[in-house]
This record gives sequence, structure tokens and C-alpha cells, in this order.
Amino acid sequence: MFGLPPEYDLIVRGLVLTAVVLAWVLLLVRILGLRSFSKMTAFDFVITVATGSLLAQAGTASQWKPFAQTLIVIAALFLLQFLIAKARQSSDRVEGIIDNTPRLLMRDGRFIDAALDETRVSRSDIFAKLREANVLHLAAVRAVVLETTGDISVLHGDDLEDELLEGVGD
Repeated sequence: MFGLPPEYDLIVRGLVLTAVVLAWVLLLVRILGLRSFSKMTAFDFVITVATGSLLAQAGTASQWKPFAQTLIVIAALFLLQFLIAKARQSSDRVEGIIDNTPRLLMRDGRFIDAALDETRVSRSDIFAKLREANVLHLAAVRAVVLETTGDISVLHGDDLEDELLEGVGD
């Protein structure tokens, strides 16, 4: 690829191509913004994983054509994510198609068993998140929400504004 003896070409190729593809990804992030690597939605997460896979693929390319194609695919993913984020922003219908609905798993210290069954989240998963959130009493838990990203949010304290549960399904 670089016209060097095979053992040196391999080393130079790995170093140079990885540096180029990292610079390419950083350039795209600078152009399209930090949201490029957010995990606000499942779609964002998929884009992030796919980008990581493509980055590794580009670093191991042995010819220029597949390397260039990988750079184009990374740019296309970033552009697609940008366009979908804009569409989600301007249309509730698009947002409903793309995003999962956050689910309420626990409310006012009580588990919602139907939601746990439907989302395949165990009580032990919830207890782990409650411990992470420094919950000392189940009665202090106002809500536990399975977010669109798959993260679990724990809201605890004396009072909970209903607005914080806007769009959360039961």
C-alpha cells in the first residue's frame, strides 16, 4: 500500500490509516457537533457502535479503495444521524417512529410488575440502580424510569414534579 517491505508496510499502514480515520471522525464531529456521539436514542447508540467498528475496519484496510469507502460510510452515518435528529426535532411523528417510549418501572416506592415483565428488567437490576443512586429507603423513591437509551433513571426525594415524567409510558 505504501510501497515498503511487507513488515514495515503493515506497521506504517496501521499507524497512518488509523491517524487519518481518527482525524476524519474528529473533523466530522467538529462539523456536525457533539451530539454525534451522544446516546440520547437507540439510533444514536447504533451509530456510535457502527462508527467504532468502521474506525477499526479503516485502520486495517490493505487497499486505498476500501479505506476511502469506509471514510465515505462514516460520513454518511454522521450525515444520516444529523438529518434524523433534525427530523425528530421538527416532527413528533418522526420522533415516535425513531424513539422508544421511556417506561415507568417503579412509582412511589412500588414496583410496576407489568412494566418489569414487558421490558425484561429484573427487580435486582432496579435494586442495583437504587443503590447507585444512594437510595436508603424504597419509600423515598418517587420514580424509576427505563429511558429510551436503555439507561435507568432513579428519581428520589420528598417531591416529584409531574413534568419530569412527561412522555413516560406506564
